[in-house]
Amino acid sequence: MKIYFNYLTFLFLLLSGSIFSQTTLDSLSLKGSFNFGKSVAVFGGSVSVIPESDSAKVLWKKHLGLSITNFGVPGAGFSSLQGKSMQQQVDEAGVFDIYILWASTNDYTNKREVGSYTDFTEFDNYNTEKLTTQAGGINYCIKKIYEINPNATIYFFTSSKAFNDRGAYDPFYSEGMVQHVNMQKMICALHGIPVLDQFLLGGYNIYNKDLYYRDPIHMNVLGYKKLGELQVSFLAFP
Repeated sequence: MKIYFNYLTFLFLLLSGSIFSQTTLDSLSLKGSFNFGKSVAVFGGSVSVIPESDSAKVLWKKHLGLSITNFGVPGAGFSSLQGKSMQQQVDEAGVFDIYILWASTNDYTNKREVGSYTDFTEFDNYNTEKLTTQAGGINYCIKKIYEINPNATIYFFTSSKAFNDRGAYDPFYSEGMVQHVNMQKMICALHGIPVLDQFLLGGYNIYNKDLYYRDPIHMNVLGYKKLGELQVSFLAFP
């Protein structure tokens, strides 16, 4: 009976907020994360590297103690045709505990071929001609990371919504960016890689974009803080 009473008392105080501050709750839960205190390499385009994105990454450090190295380059995408591609970024990386592939909008906005989930895999004998597609680029990055570090943990952040055209935010527009996002998730399913669907779960729409975006593609500080909270939740317990 005493144990039962103590449990109810603890639960009441926990819910009422009188026993634990939010900081204490963070320390109780997030420090128990398998990923707490690990080193992280981030690959992406401008959405992963502009100064405003630091408002997301500072939450990674604060709540999960992550040590972050960012290889992102503005204009990059997965296709080898796209700027300093994420393929090139991965080529330059060393050994980290965690590798995050943070998809941009660049493959979509520059009309790079989506491709097939089998591009540059064992199914096509690693056909290098397929490295020009988004799918081929994703598969290259995953394969290369495991060559660099066979013990790597890889996570994938999908492209977020953009508001430069209908296809960049409408999930039911057949010619839109949703094709790229769906392919990103399909490849992650093939390789067993946890994926954070930022396109679906980010919470951005035409009614709040002026609050969270600094331009049609890039979020502002407040937008990245909102996204960062989602990312922390994912990274803590993927």
